[in-house]
Amino acid sequence: MWPVWPIAMRWLSLSALIMATETAARPSPRCIMYLTGQHPVTPPIDQLQHVTHVALAFMRPGVFNDPARSDWPLFTTVDEVRPKFPKDTKIMIAIGGWGDTLGFSVAALTPETRKTFAENVARMVKATGADGVDVDWEYPGGNGEDYKQVPNADKAWEINAYPLLLMELRDALGPNKVLSAAVPGLERDMLAFSRETVPRIMRHLDFLNVMTYDMMNRRDTVTKHHTGVQLSLAAVDAYVARGAAPQALNLGFAFYTKYFKTEHEACAKLASPIGCPTLLLENPKTGADLGRGSGFSWHDPVPEDVAASFVRALDDGTYDDQHGGYYYWDQSEDLWWTFDTPDAIRRKFPLIMDQRRLGGVFAWGLGEDAPVYEHLAALSDGLAEMKAKNRKEEL
Repeated sequence: MWPVWPIAMRWLSLSALIMATETAARPSPRCIMYLTGQHPVTPPIDQLQHVTHVALAFMRPGVFNDPARSDWPLFTTVDEVRPKFPKDTKIMIAIGGWGDTLGFSVAALTPETRKTFAENVARMVKATGADGVDVDWEYPGGNGEDYKQVPNADKAWEINAYPLLLMELRDALGPNKVLSAAVPGLERDMLAFSRETVPRIMRHLDFLNVMTYDMMNRRDTVTKHHTGVQLSLAAVDAYVARGAAPQALNLGFAFYTKYFKTEHEACAKLASPIGCPTLLLENPKTGADLGRGSGFSWHDPVPEDVAASFVRALDDGTYDDQHGGYYYWDQSEDLWWTFDTPDAIRRKFPLIMDQRRLGGVFAWGLGEDAPVYEHLAALSDGLAEMKAKNRKEEL
């Protein structure tokens, strides 16, 4: 029989070894910024010291299905962008985007089409001097913008084809180029991300950008935070449960606002506007936007018809400690506002990044936060604190 003290010492030593291994292995957090054609502006380089990757959005997927293709249209070039960021920043090309899915479907269809697509992507990366690509297929398996026109059943084959396309891309790009994917934040859209497929997907990717924003959209019927803490936790937990390592996940941040029209009488009767009914936001037959919800970035002019309400949202909004998110319900105009303030961004680091030990963050998008860049500053504050904690853990 072993004495109690040696057993306890052995257990404590093993626990310390495990803890030391975990903390020592935790790398510096990634920070990916999407730079978009809609807002192709950047702040001074001294505000970008935490940025590790930039994804230029977007290049259309359909261009890679033509074997004879030799031009790669984009709103800017890698050479133009690279000097605007710290010298070690990886400059990537983001392919796809919301609504631009047909090119992916064509590419994924057969072994031959997957090979053509991947080889063209590799040729594009070489020609542009990019450090890698980000695959923004929204979404394989269905629930994309065209979900009313093309039933999910007609896209079910994409679920198996998606990891095959990623495998072909990795083979064509080689091990030294960055390959990532933007993936849905709502579980209802994770059709291609199961316990069977996620391990296959992650074999070929460096990381996933989990789109923990737009989690309230026109398909919803009650108010919620579009980029809230609880919904974000549910998103990253879903990917981990299906086989993704937390270190391979990046948490998404939105540098823009969203607002939606609500039912006046029903919402007025409730103790809280969170979870109150909205007006019908999309056409139930076509899926078309009915114009009862919208949004704008911090770089956009505020639409005149909601300008006064937005001022009230900034002045009188509040933070929801239960669900985690800044909001304002304008009872006079029946508008639900949901967006991240700088304070809401900072709160996500202890509540999500630290709790789940995620590998990084990303934002849509950098220029969307111009000209003040206060949300970028809040993200940088969180990253600086995260790095400081990591250093202390290593001591």
